[in-house]
Amino acid sequence: MATLIEAEAASGGADITPRPQNRRNVRETIVRYRWLLFLMLPGITYFALFRFWPMYGAQIAWRDYIPFLGIQGSEWVGWKHFEDFFTNPDFPRLLGNTLILAALSLFIAFPLTIVMALLLNELRLNILKRTVQTLVYVPHFLSWTVVVSLTGLLFAIGNGPLWTWLNDLMGTEINFLADPAWFRPLIVLQDVWKNTGWGTIIFLAALASVDQEQYEAAIIDGAGRWQRVWHITLPSIRSTIIVLLILQTGQILNTGFEQIYLMSNALNRSVADVFDTYVYFVGIQQGSYSYATAVGLAKAIVGVILIFGTNWIAKRFNQTGIF
Repeated sequence: MATLIEAEAASGGADITPRPQNRRNVRETIVRYRWLLFLMLPGITYFALFRFWPMYGAQIAWRDYIPFLGIQGSEWVGWKHFEDFFTNPDFPRLLGNTLILAALSLFIAFPLTIVMALLLNELRLNILKRTVQTLVYVPHFLSWTVVVSLTGLLFAIGNGPLWTWLNDLMGTEINFLADPAWFRPLIVLQDVWKNTGWGTIIFLAALASVDQEQYEAAIIDGAGRWQRVWHITLPSIRSTIIVLLILQTGQILNTGFEQIYLMSNALNRSVADVFDTYVYFVGIQQGSYSYATAVGLAKAIVGVILIFGTNWIAKRFNQTGIF
């Protein structure tokens, strides 16, 4: 039989020897894409060490964790720490402070990012456009320690330039850094100054893909600049806006530990305490590791629910979601 098959193949007949179709050897695939896999290695290592491996320790939220006994040696207490957190008298205040700061960031800082991208996109002089882009990107690379230090210098009592100007304007003497009424406006202003320029990068990339023929056709039809922005530019980046909004909603309880911690003090603590700082004070300073883990885990679960819920709403309105 083998002789007949070889003879038929040699004579130009059909090769009936079974061969795997649409399969690639794993080794050949790895060799072929070795450099891409090598570039992925740092990212995979980062997420494995700092995102997935710590999940093992999340179980201490259900244990009365004692470092000397270890995770497995600590007593299992079930939902005790979660119940203590939700029944804690500080919970309503922490939730209110966190949601207010998150809402201010979502409804002020996020739209300003879109506005900044639209303004930069309308600049036609490349030198001016690149100069403005560089100036608005630079604050992102400053640490929150530097940003808060600059804020302290600008609003320093007695000699701060902004403190002097605002007090002369209002005719009063206000300690902006300690007044609870000014804590949230300062947080939002810092966030806008530091992150708005950097957040425009994704929107500018989306705007670069807009078909220029649409603008030319609109100009021929007599559309003004505002009409072109409203009817062409914004619809073209709508999917990008929705995806980033969904991701931003998932981070709504992450108000940022460093900024809040550095800006808070004994006088504005009533409005400055949020979940992130509370976890630090309770977990690190007081040593309640299990309780702090339960708080952080509850916050993360709420974030996941918000992502799925916002994505579901976007899908219900026939918009592009993240999955």
